[in-house]
Amino acid sequence: MYADETVIDGAYIRNLFAKNVKRLRELFKLSQMDLAAVSGLAHNFINDIENEKKFVSDETIAKLSKALNVEPYKFFLPLSKINTQEEDIITEDFSESIGIIIKEYCNSYFKVAPKNEQENDKPKDE
Repeated sequence: MYADETVIDGAYIRNLFAKNVKRLRELFKLSQMDLAAVSGLAHNFINDIENEKKFVSDETIAKLSKALNVEPYKFFLPLSKINTQEEDIITEDFSESIGIIIKEYCNSYFKVAPKNEQENDKPKDE
């Protein structure tokens, strides 16, 4: 136990991880679907992590770290020790970048043709 009587056990670690995943996702203004798309994880798995229904492997921690562009230890910070001012600075640039990445991913996944190509595919009146 720590001096403040916090019991460090599996339930505490799962809770800490879940809260930090959600905190970081919301900090970067991402939905669970957005995080799933960027990380390559299933949407329902992200939901289960945040609701403490499932815990993660080291590979999943790596995927989430890469997707959110944070060091893995950030998932295990006690919420009372977080420097939100430092993270607010990062958020603005990251939110714009992640929006571009998600748009490109969706366009490639759904094969959305640019507007001028769609107009060329229309039958021409003769």
